[in-house]
Amino acid sequence: MKTKDLITEVIDLPVEERAMVVDSILKSLNPTQSDIDKKWAAVARRRLKELKSGEVEGIPGDDIFQRTWKRFSS
Repeated sequence: MKTKDLITEVIDLPVEERAMVVDSILKSLNPTQSDIDKKWAAVARRRLKELKSGEVEGIPGDDIFQRTWKRFSS
């Protein structure tokens, strides 16, 4: 099967199946590293717990982007 034919066939799939195809292709390009993934998951759980408990205060994304643009636009 030619690549162009494969792309045409995938485009004709329902959106959920196209998403599965894309996800599978991306995973093949960047395979998971379970030990690193577990460490990142632990960090994410810890940070979420800190946010929910009020131990830390979140910063709105717009504020972060404004600060970043301001910092690097000079």
